[in-house]
Amino acid sequence: MSLDQRPTAPVRTVSTARRWAMLVASTLAQAAAAVMVHGPAFLIPTLHDREGMSLAQAGLVAAAPTIGVMLTLVAWGWVTDRRGERFVMLIGLSATTVAGIASALTGGLILLVVTLFLAGAAAASTNAASGRVVVGWFPPERRGLAMGIRQMSQPVGVGIAAISIAVVADGHGVHAALWVPTIACALAAVLAAAVVIDPPRPERKAGTAVTNPYREDSYLARIHGVSVLLVVPQFLVWSFALVWLVQDRDWSPAAAGTVVAIAQVVGALGRIAVGHLSDVVGGRMRPLRWVALAAAATMALLGLTAALDLAVAVLLVVVATLVTVADNGLAFTAVAERAGPFWSGRALGAQNTAQFLAGSAVPPLAGLAIAQWGYAAAFAIAAIFPLVAAPLVPVREERELS
Repeated sequence: MSLDQRPTAPVRTVSTARRWAMLVASTLAQAAAAVMVHGPAFLIPTLHDREGMSLAQAGLVAAAPTIGVMLTLVAWGWVTDRRGERFVMLIGLSATTVAGIASALTGGLILLVVTLFLAGAAAASTNAASGRVVVGWFPPERRGLAMGIRQMSQPVGVGIAAISIAVVADGHGVHAALWVPTIACALAAVLAAAVVIDPPRPERKAGTAVTNPYREDSYLARIHGVSVLLVVPQFLVWSFALVWLVQDRDWSPAAAGTVVAIAQVVGALGRIAVGHLSDVVGGRMRPLRWVALAAAATMALLGLTAALDLAVAVLLVVVATLVTVADNGLAFTAVAERAGPFWSGRALGAQNTAQFLAGSAVPPLAGLAIAQWGYAAAFAIAAIFPLVAAPLVPVREERELS
């Protein structure tokens, strides 16, 4: 019997309190992983000013965990499909902690890059596994809200990293700062061990082949494509909002950072609201199309008001942060629902890999556009991508939630 044909455990039920506890554990696991993956970016000033690294070398350190994530997302999804969510979360978070300890104790550029790469590769485990815990334990009519809460993890993790890692690195050095994500992942592993249970899977017969959902229709492929298009304005705003406020609007870095932090909080709350909306309307794709159209309109208005140097442009950058991240939970939930319990790990891995690849290309290409035409033009150009995405959203192909 192959791993993919192993007998399923008897269907279990859990209390409402346990279900929400698993949501908390999944959210914190993903947030801890986000601190590990995105945190090294906040070491760049210290690496450059105190450690004597060039900006290119410091950038390599910051990129190492992200590269590790991109290369292992699908593999972790494959393991999740076969061994279960709890196994992957515990192994992945434990390995992330070990790699984090190594990064905090090591010295030299090469060892730092290698250990952070391994930490990112291990941290990728939480993406599919924690998402599937939420999808598996929450009923369809509550799943959008639950996944919206879980999707808060990334902006929360980035916010924690921005505040803690930068402060610790400035006061005590790079290696001391790396204990922040390491401890966070260790605590997340303990919490996951205490409360997470693999969600039930439907009974399967030995020898029965698992249907590849990608061969049934283009539904999943279209969601992946739509998500890639919607990543463009999201990463543009995330990467350049602070720089735009400082360079074009003459704000102080502290004031600009405050606005960006507020925007991240608003974006996190927006994910919850849109997820709940999808529960109310009984589908993920209609709200996803609405989000795409709203993102196109907001980015176009941001470009126009930035070109005219209007004060309302600052408010619009906050709105843009809210709107451009609102699609993530909808798409993630829809992929898991359509792929099913025996394929959703791989499908979610493919979803995240596509987004990471597209997102990594946005900052350098957007930087070239800004250098050539300015921030306003870059914002306006970004409106094209969600406008193209809107008609591609497979609204008619979505099945009844189950």
